[in-house]
Amino acid sequence: MEVLRVKGFFIFVFCLWISNEVMAATIGNSSVSSRPSVLKIGALFTVNSVIGRSAKPGIMAAIEDVNANKSILPGVKLEVILHDTNCSGFLGTVEALQLMENEVVAAIGPQSSGIAHIISHVANELHIPLLSFGATDPTLSSLQFPYFVRTTHSDYFQMYAIADLVDHYRWRQVIAIFVDDDNGRNGVSVLGDALAKKRGKISYKAALSPVATKSDISDLLNSVNLMESRVFVLHVNPDYGLAIFSIAKNLGMMTSGYVWIATDWLPSKLDSMEPVDANTLNLLQGVIALRHHTPDTNLKKSFFSRLKNANGTKTSSFNSYALYAYDSVWLAAYALDTFLKEGGNISFSSDPKLVDTTGSMLHLSSLRVFDGGPSFLPTLLRMNFTGLSGQIQFANGKDLIQPSYDILNIGDSGSRRVGYWSNYSGLSVLAPEILYKKPPNTSTSNQKLFSVLWPGETVAIPKGWVFPNNGMPLRIAVPHRISYLEFVSKDKNPPGVRGYCIDVFEAAINLLPYPVPRKYILYGDGNRNPSYSELVNQVALNNFDAAVGDVTIVPNRTRLLDFTQPFMESGLVVVVPVKEIKSSPWAFLKPFTAQMWCVTGAFFLFVGAVVWILEHRHNPEFRGPPKKQLMTIFWFTFSTMFFSHRENTVSGLGRFVLIIWLFVVLIINSSYTASLTSILTVQQLSSQIEGIDSLISGTQPIGIQDGSFARRYLIDELNIQPSRIVSLKNPKAYVDALTRGPKGGGVVAIVDELPYIEIFMSSTNCKFRTVGQEFTKSGWGFGFQRDSPLAVDMSTAILQLSENGDLQKIHDKWLSKQNCAAKVDDVDSNELSLSSFWGLFLICGIACLIAMTVFFVRVFCQYMKFIPESEEEVDQENPSNRRRRSFRSSRSFKDLFEFVDKREREIKEILRQKSKKRRRDDQFSSPT
Repeated sequence: MEVLRVKGFFIFVFCLWISNEVMAATIGNSSVSSRPSVLKIGALFTVNSVIGRSAKPGIMAAIEDVNANKSILPGVKLEVILHDTNCSGFLGTVEALQLMENEVVAAIGPQSSGIAHIISHVANELHIPLLSFGATDPTLSSLQFPYFVRTTHSDYFQMYAIADLVDHYRWRQVIAIFVDDDNGRNGVSVLGDALAKKRGKISYKAALSPVATKSDISDLLNSVNLMESRVFVLHVNPDYGLAIFSIAKNLGMMTSGYVWIATDWLPSKLDSMEPVDANTLNLLQGVIALRHHTPDTNLKKSFFSRLKNANGTKTSSFNSYALYAYDSVWLAAYALDTFLKEGGNISFSSDPKLVDTTGSMLHLSSLRVFDGGPSFLPTLLRMNFTGLSGQIQFANGKDLIQPSYDILNIGDSGSRRVGYWSNYSGLSVLAPEILYKKPPNTSTSNQKLFSVLWPGETVAIPKGWVFPNNGMPLRIAVPHRISYLEFVSKDKNPPGVRGYCIDVFEAAINLLPYPVPRKYILYGDGNRNPSYSELVNQVALNNFDAAVGDVTIVPNRTRLLDFTQPFMESGLVVVVPVKEIKSSPWAFLKPFTAQMWCVTGAFFLFVGAVVWILEHRHNPEFRGPPKKQLMTIFWFTFSTMFFSHRENTVSGLGRFVLIIWLFVVLIINSSYTASLTSILTVQQLSSQIEGIDSLISGTQPIGIQDGSFARRYLIDELNIQPSRIVSLKNPKAYVDALTRGPKGGGVVAIVDELPYIEIFMSSTNCKFRTVGQEFTKSGWGFGFQRDSPLAVDMSTAILQLSENGDLQKIHDKWLSKQNCAAKVDDVDSNELSLSSFWGLFLICGIACLIAMTVFFVRVFCQYMKFIPESEEEVDQENPSNRRRRSFRSSRSFKDLFEFVDKREREIKEILRQKSKKRRRDDQFSSPT
């Protein structure tokens, strides 16, 4: 290999020297051709490689087809200059420089991403576009390389396809095995970003040297086999990728439980080996691989058939790179044709920067600048045609549009396509060409693949991970509590711990589809409740694998661990003592507010007066001396409160008002009775604490549970002075501190989590109560180390326990208690105000108003009939004073009141007599 490199270098120097001598006389001048008869393009790739053996026939076929097509570049012959990079970065770079000496207008290649990174700088300087069909490094699309035009799909999209595949099967961690070169490193970097968007990650990056030996590969596979993840993404070169699988099989890593995802190198290798021998297929059984998707057209099939029948080809099978190489030549041809038609000139000139002034033997002045390059490049990027590989059209980032991949499952009988991926609709069992005709849909429910036969010939989806170090038991830290032992406590019998939290954890573990070896380790000295924050830190420091117990999920802990779905709701509450309220001689007045009492009394009098007015002309019981009538109004009104009124109502309007009023009285009596009953049985707080706001504004000591996060929360979040906070060890200390109170060296209230407080209040016969609302909302969960897949699986198991009712059964087994959930009522809160009854009073008032209106309208109509008769009587008595007395009587309020005061029966009799008299007078006055 070294001999070849030295030989190639001397050849390169010699060629440069010859070129320099020939062109010495023309340095600084430009060669111009408006319509040249020959256009040269270069081709730069490794001929004897998996990609090269397919690319070369494709390039040559394209050159032949372009020259045979008279509509493209008429009168111009397209020539290709091939340079072999020999799988060497150094020789590839030298070959690329030699290629640039030949005044090529474009270069098909390079195949290698490493060479592309170097030669792109030369292309930028010489303005020669590089149409690469094989360099898939995502970073080559950057603005740093404007003259690099990728004619295949970037690995950026392939890595996002792998991320979608990993997310589809609900794996969270992968191990990336890659060649440590530009293409490998940058591709794996994009994979990490893509997985992060799916809440996954690369747990380990296993890098291989480009010249790794079998011993190197074996050592690397042995190291990754001891890790947790069993999902391996293999991003290597096609030439020695199969060796990795061979070594992995010998190490037992191609069996059930393992997942292998290979990038497009593997299908490229297998497509070039058709037919694939049985041993190779057996080696790759269960592997998933991605292949560039190209539409299955008749043109594509005939092209492959043509290549197989061509003379001089070194292989009878071809991969997709033959299509991309073929389309790259056509892209250059279409762009050149457009460039010339738009008036572009093919000219080259010397670059002043490359003039040799130091006597160097490299003769860089032989490299020529393509003057039309800055105009030719945008022409290339706006080309749009359908090639053998699909639609050739560039997006804003210089990447081909509509990137898509076939997802293959390799088995004993060959490769089987289980679906597709496209950046348009994600994973699908339908071809991308069909989906492009529909609206994009990347929802989770729309992501589908056919069943896969995994390594070990199983259809069950591997879980994708195992316990590290070949199944060492899970080290589970359990808080060694001395209080509230119902939740978690030490036990003499295996597994050494017991309680509500342990039963929930064991029930969830039993729902997992795989065994979990585990070992419970008590954390704490047994004299005091341990600090739960320290317990979480110990798990984060890898001293334990998980924390199981009454561990509250709070923000600062979620930064350290991954918690499961909460299995119990929790939150901080305030607890204070209560006492029975003493009876008051005036307790009977408390059901109604003062306003309510006043309005009710006013309505009693108002309704009594209305009924008296309506009944006075009809009912003898509502007539008599003024004193008697006033007493009747008061008696009738207040006797309706007890439905014991003895006066009967005879008028329709009076009965209407009375019915409405009795309904109002019924509602008022019922409400009064209920409110009075509540007031006489209510409890009252023995302190003035009404909730957390009262504690914040006060200065009295506050009790908390020893080891609880409540201390840190009160200090950091609520700015309560640390000197006010008193740690209490157990419920007995709670009772003592609350009973003594602040004046006796105790506390004014206790702040603790609701599950503990419910047990505490139940055990003290509800002598203490919570006040205010829960001022935090959290829950208890099981904590695991960051990115542990057990956290997700256990969350699913806890949800299953909740749905099937087992979680409630475990709760009832350990935490059955007396219900003290009723909150302490304030006496004032039971007082009924006018706002609760104004609707009733409004209805009653409207009924009275309607009745009074109807009554006075009737009286006025009768009075108007009564006036004419009165005037005639006055005229007969004294004609001389007729006019004056008539005026006075018609407007006298006294006469009106006297009329209203008359009985209804008398008024009707007078009106009937006057009517008869008027008829007689009319008979006598009529002519005979």
